[in-house]
Amino acid sequence: MQQEPRLTVGGIVLCGGHSRRMGSAKYSLPFGPTTMLEHMVDRLCESLAPVVVVAAPDQQLPQLPPSILVARDIHTDAGPLAGIHTGLLALAPHADIAYVTSCDAPFLRTALVNEMVNRLGSADLAIPKDGDYHHPLAAVYRTSLAGVIDRLLHSGARRPLSLFKEARVHEVDVDSLREVDPALDSFRNLNCPDEYRQALIDAGFPAMP
Repeated sequence: MQQEPRLTVGGIVLCGGHSRRMGSAKYSLPFGPTTMLEHMVDRLCESLAPVVVVAAPDQQLPQLPPSILVARDIHTDAGPLAGIHTGLLALAPHADIAYVTSCDAPFLRTALVNEMVNRLGSADLAIPKDGDYHHPLAAVYRTSLAGVIDRLLHSGARRPLSLFKEARVHEVDVDSLREVDPALDSFRNLNCPDEYRQALIDAGFPAMP
């Protein structure tokens, strides 16, 4: 029996959001010796290649390694679904599957990324679920979904959960992921200055004033 080819997995970091609650661009916030974006890129590069950074058309990014692909939003100001679409489209020539994250999840664990990839199975999308809440920016997508998402965006859809009606979805209970991330720190997003300061302290970095 011929063995099926192993699927290739890349990563996508979205950093084109407005960061209104933080008051400044989250991707450029210092996190230890690097910026938050550089930190997230390093996290994904531990297990995935290539990694795509999705940014707004006029966004100025820090210097990233030459191996990192940068894609500019195709559908501007259209929310995270548009960012996912741009990332999947850029990654499609290089990988079958993408782990998608935001730029403000500094405690993301490589073990959780790998576990989510393993949970995809025959589905098009594997997404963590915490009660009634889903984590579309801690999920695994087949890059072949780019065309489906493009059609959704043109129909006016803006939320990643719009994909539920168009794709095979595997919902992953977050509690089942505690074996690889006991405190579920991978889902810890930094949305305001207080959360950012606490994250710096927890990571062992000096807290910003």
